[in-house]
Amino acid sequence: MFFVSASPPGQSLSLDRLNLNRISETNSIHLPYRHIQSAHCETGVTAGLLQHHGIECSEPLCLGIGSGLYFVYLPFLKVGDLPLTSYRMPPGYIFRSVVKRLSVTWEDKRFRSPEEAMDALDAMLEKGVAVGCQTGIYWLPYFPSSMRFHFNAHNLIVFGREGDEYLISDPVFEQPVRCSREHLAQARFAFGPLAPRGRMYWIHQDNEVPASRLAVALREGLLHTCFIMNIPVGPIGVRGPRFLAWRIRKWFHRLPPRRIALVLGSIVRMQEEIGTDGAGLRFMFASCLQEAVKLLHIPDLEVLSREMMAIGDRWREFALHAVRAIKNPEEITRESLEAISELLVACSDAEYHFFRKLNETLKRSPQP
Repeated sequence: MFFVSASPPGQSLSLDRLNLNRISETNSIHLPYRHIQSAHCETGVTAGLLQHHGIECSEPLCLGIGSGLYFVYLPFLKVGDLPLTSYRMPPGYIFRSVVKRLSVTWEDKRFRSPEEAMDALDAMLEKGVAVGCQTGIYWLPYFPSSMRFHFNAHNLIVFGREGDEYLISDPVFEQPVRCSREHLAQARFAFGPLAPRGRMYWIHQDNEVPASRLAVALREGLLHTCFIMNIPVGPIGVRGPRFLAWRIRKWFHRLPPRRIALVLGSIVRMQEEIGTDGAGLRFMFASCLQEAVKLLHIPDLEVLSREMMAIGDRWREFALHAVRAIKNPEEITRESLEAISELLVACSDAEYHFFRKLNETLKRSPQP
């Protein structure tokens, strides 16, 4: 079932050169793509494109192979006047890491104009190729208005068109959706941080990945995740939550209550709403370890999987306490901020020990 919600207001993007009526109503393309609802957009698109080409790789495995798990809090780098908080690697990193480790041939392009980008998309569809696109979520009309915000790293797959509408597999939706040529062009050329500049990417059709290669790639990805999470420099990886906890303790005397609520809200939003980046990715990583037990023949990963599930629960507990403070900013106290900070310290300590154990387990086990 396809649907389109109300259109968002126009943005200051010149589409004068984009001929929105160039496609004939009878000129339709519908590729045999199987839509799969996913937990996260980039891992979902990566898994979807791989499976479309006959490469059996689940979304959790894509997260592990792509070394997507991360944490960084940079108060000096602002996005929308709010400090940058991220629970995952930068946009595009997971897809590129997965296809490289699997030795899959692929292409990734950006464009100078909406017209050039949309013409290139049409050309790929006419060749029978499903294409991944990076978009600004605010300009996608099928999203409910309450879910639209200026985030320019939402990934989706275009697998056909009918007249002026494109058929889209958006991983966060239960069913495929439709989007007009004009709105898709706006989304692909949204302005601001992480501007997509029409980015689209696809996998070539002549790829085969044996199970042995999948196992090797998974081990490489998991080891690299351990490395980037345990980097002993800066407020990143397992040290990031502890640094954030230290900052939160200082807010009571430095920031007004409403500013505290606003910053806390942005942290929780990145954790729980934008692609389940925080606790959700921890749960997905636990699922990846469960699959890795059979692929890598390491039974100890089952125990580590349960540990990661418990860590995800701790992140959810942090989000719950933060939301309570956000709802009543005037009632924020030093004690409430201290309690929130302690939960972050607990997450940091748990992940520190977890990734050290995972690293040791992988290195002492035989290579696939």
